[in-house]
Formats: sequence, structure tokens, C-alpha cells
Amino acid sequence: MRSIYWLILIVLFSACQQEGNRSYAQQPPSHEAYDALLKKYVDSAGDVDYKGLQADSVSLNAYLQVLSAHHPNEKWTKDEQLAYWINAYNAFTLQLIIRNYPIGSIKDITFVNIPLVHSPWDLEFIQIEDETYDLNDIEHGIIRKQFEVPEIHFALVCAARSCPRLRQEAYVAESLAEQLTDQAKDFLSDPSKNLITKDFVQLSKLFTWYRGDFKTDGSLINYVQRYVNKPIDANARIGSLPYNWNLNAQMR
Repeated sequence: MRSIYWLILIVLFSACQQEGNRSYAQQPPSHEAYDALLKKYVDSAGDVDYKGLQADSVSLNAYLQVLSAHHPNEKWTKDEQLAYWINAYNAFTLQLIIRNYPIGSIKDITFVNIPLVHSPWDLEFIQIEDETYDLNDIEHGIIRKQFEVPEIHFALVCAARSCPRLRQEAYVAESLAEQLTDQAKDFLSDPSKNLITKDFVQLSKLFTWYRGDFKTDGSLINYVQRYVNKPIDANARIGSLPYNWNLNAQMR
């Protein structure tokens, strides 16, 4: 009987310990340090001074350590959680690039000696409290699954020229809706990523890869029209543009 009693105590202690490990921060972290880095190393076109950021990796790593100590939870608002995860995706992508810089493309990063890792997005290098993630986990397993906000596709930046512009500021809950709207308008107005006329719409491959995300409330044309000032015919032909995977590095 006593052995059963002690077994129950051990189980309860273990459960409490696990709960302690998962007692994620009640308040979201500040993104001011990341904001300062973006203002310093990202230009108005969204291109990155990777050489400069690499030399200042201590600052980026310090911010990522803050993220690692603050796992989102239900005590945070939805906007606080989403802003956190977008910043995490983009900032950890920057870390991955500067760890391997100089490279011509994120796709140049190879992991031939790591089982089950076939791309940079499969590498589990992101530690947040007691959870380990890869970039795919954050984008598909968390952001797309939990938030169902199509505009996140214009905020997540995979370090390629055809990706959306990396903002010169961090995402914050207080301005998140405005920031995502601005990103959508900016992305769709960029002729290197989307060519839009009344009768023929040539869109980024993002709209092909995630087509279902943009059609939850209507057609793809209806979605695009929300963020484009020029009229588009409801029956306009839809095509796609090639995706440029070259690194979004500043040219010097």
C-alpha cells in the first residue's frame, strides 16, 4: 500500500514538474531589440545587410534567447501570439542565413549528414522553452493551423528575392492588422512579384502553393482585388510568375 502511495506521489511530482516546464510566460516579450536590428540592417526594399548582421550576431542571438524563454500561451491575446510567431519565423531565418553566410540562396544550405532533413525548413534548430521546432513547424503547424490569416503569407520571409519584403520594423500586436494589410498591398503592387491587369493576373507562386488559404471567403480574384486599386475582371485569366530564390541580400 505504501509503495502505491509513493508511486502516486512520484507521478504527481513528475506531472507538476512537466507543468512547470510548460508554464509559459504570462506576458509576451518585447520586440524592441529586434526592431532596432531590422532598422539597422534592412533597407527600404526589404534587402538585408547579411555581412553586417553576421558581425552583430550577438545582438540577434540575444533577441532569439528572449524568444526562447517566452513560449506563447492562452494568456496572450491572439495578436500577441501571431506577432510573436511571425517575428520568430523571420528572426530565426535570419540566424540560419548568417550561420551559413556567404551563400547565394537559402536553398544552398545543405544537410546531407542529418537524417530526415531535406531542406532548411526541416532543420530543428529552434528551441522555445521545452519545445523544439523547425521553420515548417512554425509556418504550417502553428501559424497557418491556429490563425487562418491569409495575410501571414506576405509577412513570413524566407530570405529570397521573390519573398515578401522584410519590414524595417518588428510585428507588434497593437499594429498587427495594419502591418499585415500594408504587407499585402506592398506585395501585390510589386511588379517583380505580381503583374496585374484587368484581364490577366500573373501572381506569385505563393498564390499557387497556398491557393486554398486565399479562397476561404470567395475566389482568388476577389481576394486579390481587396488589396489592388485597379479593377480586375471576375473572369480574368490567372497565371504565375517564376519564383526567384536568390538571397535577398543588399547589393554593394
